[in-house]
Amino acid sequence: MKITSIDALQLPSGNKGATTRGAWSPVLVRVNTDEGICGWGEAGLAYGKGWRAGRGMIQDFAEQIIGMNPMNTEEVWETIFRKTFWGMGGGTVVSAAMSAIDIALLDIKGKALGVPIYQLLGGKTNDNLRTYASQVQFNWGSDITKQELVEPEEYADVTLRAMEEGYDCVKVDPIIVPDSSGKSWNIRGPLQNHVIKTVYDRVAAMREAGGEDLDIIIEMHSNTDTMAAIQIAQVLEPLRIFYYEEPAHPLNVENFTEIKKKTSIPIASGERIYTRQGFRQFFEKRLLDVAQPDLCLCGGLSEAKKICDMAWLYDSNVQIHVCGSPISKAAALQIEAAIPNFLIHEHHQRALNPVNRSTCKYDYQPENGTYKVPDLPGLGQEPTEDCIAKADIVTVAAGMKYMK
Repeated sequence: MKITSIDALQLPSGNKGATTRGAWSPVLVRVNTDEGICGWGEAGLAYGKGWRAGRGMIQDFAEQIIGMNPMNTEEVWETIFRKTFWGMGGGTVVSAAMSAIDIALLDIKGKALGVPIYQLLGGKTNDNLRTYASQVQFNWGSDITKQELVEPEEYADVTLRAMEEGYDCVKVDPIIVPDSSGKSWNIRGPLQNHVIKTVYDRVAAMREAGGEDLDIIIEMHSNTDTMAAIQIAQVLEPLRIFYYEEPAHPLNVENFTEIKKKTSIPIASGERIYTRQGFRQFFEKRLLDVAQPDLCLCGGLSEAKKICDMAWLYDSNVQIHVCGSPISKAAALQIEAAIPNFLIHEHHQRALNPVNRSTCKYDYQPENGTYKVPDLPGLGQEPTEDCIAKADIVTVAAGMKYMK
């Protein structure tokens, strides 16, 4: 079997805010073969700024691997890493392109062998995957009007709505949305008292509404610095926080060292940490109680399995970071089925959006806060024909590098 061509697609998103940081522009890859089997993958740049660069990098890397055997996933990964020059440089865009291609190759391999990807990763260890409602500060549901919650009562209400759907765990960023006072809202320390009080009041309202059986994950999106992260952690400790995600940016590991010393709350990160090299120092310094590799950013399913195995060695649990199209979700479910240190699955508010859900053939959704793992060959997911027809596609093929 040989790779004959590679398509880089930008999906129609239905997002009118395409010029904003919160724009939604999923980028997929389709790897085509001479045996008629194709595989799908995703670059983890659907949000923020970077999707154009990711799609361009997929095209550049495609040139290097046309003609290779897609079943030889390690060889293809090493070829991209070592023979493209920038593959060894790493970073968000490079790793996103590598990830998309690798996921597509595992999809091909699973389809060719007639087995789901989890069988290629060691077989099923988990089936009923505990799931949490993610980013409830942006409300919860498939049809919402208000998208940023402000008052503590709103945080209590959204918690109850998620619990009514069967979730016993929610994730919230309690500091990203300013309060209604009109005062300055600086979220890097030292923090003003009204900021600290607002954060505490919001989470306390969630704890009271959810009771002691609810787990609450606190997300900082790396927007806080070390001092602010410590201040927030210390004030929230009495509210029994499940874990504390991205309390500071991961570019300086010593910032995490300082935060880890100052709080008993478990620390999590990984969305902006790439490949084994990126995670290594965090594990060696025992800074991550919960590792959160994003399959569409960390180097793909092949690389994520290695990262999860490293996490196991350091008694770190794993919550795959998921914020993309249904392709990224399907990939996450496959690896979560296989790894023994799986903790919980992330079900993002974006995953409830009808436009996002309609891009792919299967609408996998949790039931009573739990996911079942798909058993179809490969990823068990692919875009609809209508979605592909509407996508902006660039193809790289032998002798014809780019064609619309």
